[in-house]
Amino acid sequence: MFNVTKKSMEWGEETLTLETGKVARQADGSVIATLGETSVMANVTFARKQKPGQDFFPLTVHYNEKYYAAGKIPGGFFKREARPTEKETLTSRLIDRPIRPLFVPGFKNEVLVICTVLSHDLVNDPDMVAMIAASAALTLSGAPFMGPIGACRVGFEDGEYVLNPTVDDMQDLRLNPEQRLDLVVAGTKDAVMMVESEAYELSETEMLGAVKFAHEQIQPVIDLIIELAEAAAKEPFDFQPVDYSDLYDAVKAAGETEMRAAFAIADKQERTAAVAAARDTILAALNEEQQEDANLGSALKKLEAGILRGDVVKTGKRIDGRRTNEIRDIVAETGLLPRTHGSALFTRGETQGLVVTTLGTGDDEQFIDALHGNFKSNFLLHYNFPPYSVGEVGRFGFTGRREIGHGKLAWRALQAVLPASTDFPYTIRVVSEITESNGSSSMASVCGGSLSMMDAGVPLKAPVAGVAMGLILEDDGSYAILSDILGDEDHLGDMDFKVAGTENGITSLQMDIKVAGITAEIMEKALEQAKDGRLHILGEMNKALSGAAEFSVHAPRIETMQVPTDKIREVIGSGGKVIREIVEVSGAKVDINDDGIIKIASPDGESIKKAYEMIHAIVAEPEEGAIYTGKVVKIVDFGAFVNFFGKRDGLVHVSQIENRRLNHPSDVLKEGQEVKVKLLGFDDRGKVRLSMKMIDQETGEEIKKEEAAD
Repeated sequence: MFNVTKKSMEWGEETLTLETGKVARQADGSVIATLGETSVMANVTFARKQKPGQDFFPLTVHYNEKYYAAGKIPGGFFKREARPTEKETLTSRLIDRPIRPLFVPGFKNEVLVICTVLSHDLVNDPDMVAMIAASAALTLSGAPFMGPIGACRVGFEDGEYVLNPTVDDMQDLRLNPEQRLDLVVAGTKDAVMMVESEAYELSETEMLGAVKFAHEQIQPVIDLIIELAEAAAKEPFDFQPVDYSDLYDAVKAAGETEMRAAFAIADKQERTAAVAAARDTILAALNEEQQEDANLGSALKKLEAGILRGDVVKTGKRIDGRRTNEIRDIVAETGLLPRTHGSALFTRGETQGLVVTTLGTGDDEQFIDALHGNFKSNFLLHYNFPPYSVGEVGRFGFTGRREIGHGKLAWRALQAVLPASTDFPYTIRVVSEITESNGSSSMASVCGGSLSMMDAGVPLKAPVAGVAMGLILEDDGSYAILSDILGDEDHLGDMDFKVAGTENGITSLQMDIKVAGITAEIMEKALEQAKDGRLHILGEMNKALSGAAEFSVHAPRIETMQVPTDKIREVIGSGGKVIREIVEVSGAKVDINDDGIIKIASPDGESIKKAYEMIHAIVAEPEEGAIYTGKVVKIVDFGAFVNFFGKRDGLVHVSQIENRRLNHPSDVLKEGQEVKVKLLGFDDRGKVRLSMKMIDQETGEEIKKEEAAD
């Protein structure tokens, strides 16, 4: 009934297995990839015909995590997987980015890739397994896919690169100083296609070494997919790219001069209007058949790309007049918004981000329900890209994949320099509102986010800046590396290369490559040019930071204290009675974790002090010889009981009340009276012994022996 094909190999410390022919047999390509005990099923289908008039490639990738894969039931009311999580969205993009450029040019039939996590061993991250499964399924499907690709994750520990580190090793690298890198690389046999990373101030040499190491490690994976395809691949789909050379010649003849003049305009809006006018001129010169040709959009794009790319490589001059390594003018400002905790406006040319920082308490941490477990995050970064930022009318309000991806890139770049939560016990939320865009708003979010957090008083280890790089690579091998690329250069170029970091090293690297000719030499040169750009931007950012920012009066103050774990129950009290009383009396927020770390938060310093004293009185032990202020709670014939330390009482014997003989303690004391006492120690039964006569009741100072004798 089944015609199963299975191929396996040892990869790193685990066994990688690819299987097809048993499940989802009606899909064009179906592969279950298993690494260790993590399994992902990838299914590929593609349309046999292009939709009429379609001028783009409709590739859709969905990565789905099923809670049953880790033996869990989803949280929430409905107990069913709902909208995609951030991890699912980011992984869908991770799969899409390296495979999209590998379809045969001109192929515009709809393609759907669905990856489903079936089993998760909590050791091997399913995102890498999904990339491999998708590549294998595409290779088997018969679609015009020029793969396969392989993918892997790389760590960096003690100066050594680590292949496919475990989920635990990569969890919250900020708290794991042993691990300095979380790098994902995808590539073909000959070239790297995609890089995504979170790093801790790695040098350019270390980062390039990690990319090379990853490309070497994916070679056996590619060989395994080819071996599977040789046994189980379907017949290639008969697809021949449409020859629209005659149409292109007509388009070029009709408007090359106008288009070249349009791209010579430096201002984006003026240039956009001129390009649109040049297109209208071209359309007017074409006959009716040419105007209705489905390949007209491709011909226009080819003309635009040829003008932009050729001029840059030949002359070294870009469409806005800059040199290839020149950064646009930068203006950085902080402290714009009076009621926010921190704010910054970062403008680079025609790209601008208004970035705002808000500080919260432990109650504001984000709770994340992931396959490998539940955890909290105290650093949030949200990126918004409204239509007006590019002068367009469009849908507003829905957070798309692009916004999630750009926000996560900025998050990775900044979280490497955050202070430890023990040093700065705040939840930090950064929101980047992109108000103008013409090239790399994600890097503007990095720069603005760094400035905004410093304006809020967050003690970052160092400022972080980011720069977007581009590449134009011609067929003859000549190329130009572009710093701080424009939107047009991104769309028509061969590489999108974003690097963020401090003066000391890289904190995040993202690379998408659209051609297969990127050499190590080109990448090395691009990294060095990006470093120069990053240092220049950091210098401009420093101008906005004239001095240390004051902590906003509107932000909560947080005090931390550590209590013994065996005292946690006493602080909380039965049913939370004690901690509720502390909150009500002091007016401060109190949060305590299982390690005995207590966070006390309030905009009012007196509230924090009151809560601190109440908790300290519960957990601290009285010190022998110390002086305390107490209250008489009971008078008996032989002395008085004084409540002197939290709820702890002690006896002041009648002989320790005054330096004279008393008939009865009530001669000088009454219940409720405040007195100063010294802790003499504890008797054989552990009872507390106190003295009043050793203390000056007016000043609270201990009476010296000479004074007592007098």
